[in-house]
Amino acid sequence: MFQRAEQAAAFVLHTRPYRETSLLVDLFTLEQGRISVVARGARRSGSSRRFTLQPFQALHVSWSGRHELKNLTQAEVPQVMAPPQGNALLCGLYANELLQRLLPPADPHPRLYLYYTYLLRELLQPDDLEGALRTFERQLLESLGYGLMLATCHASHYYRFDPELGLLTDIEHPDNYPGHWLLAIAEDRYDQPEVRRAAKRLMREALSVLLGGKPLKSRELFMKTRRSS
Repeated sequence: MFQRAEQAAAFVLHTRPYRETSLLVDLFTLEQGRISVVARGARRSGSSRRFTLQPFQALHVSWSGRHELKNLTQAEVPQVMAPPQGNALLCGLYANELLQRLLPPADPHPRLYLYYTYLLRELLQPDDLEGALRTFERQLLESLGYGLMLATCHASHYYRFDPELGLLTDIEHPDNYPGHWLLAIAEDRYDQPEVRRAAKRLMREALSVLLGGKPLKSRELFMKTRRSS
């Protein structure tokens, strides 16, 4: 079926060369979710699309086509946004890779799109990168139907994460999660270092299941950067 979109709000997740002069572009759009488009001629010398189709830049895009891979017909920049730098850039690449790998094509997630825009704003003013990233990860899990039901935990109980069943009540153990930490994560309260560490470990456990154990390139880049610094 032929489909068309005009002036759709979108962000670029990833680009890669396509044939001799074009780009294959993965977009996260407000109304259509994740879609892939061909930007024909974008790699030609002097093409403005080479500079327009950059990660983290808000765009208004138009596309059309009959198949899953659409043709990009227009890409406009409503407002130029500075790209994140340093660790904030690595966090942004990580978020983009999660969306690229986990979102099914053409499946709208307007609430997640909103949280993604919040994350990008935080990356430009990185006062609390870790907290912003944990909030985004939690919203991603919920959008995909794998929410952790954190708000139902009891403050005095302990929990462990099971890859198939989620959070299960367990005994007190150094590797288990105290309920009051999980309640703090449910409310995005990351002022305590132990809650931050617990949230990072829990999100990694939960996302690893969806990623099928395959490593993230952005995480490998982060570790490489960390070793060289």
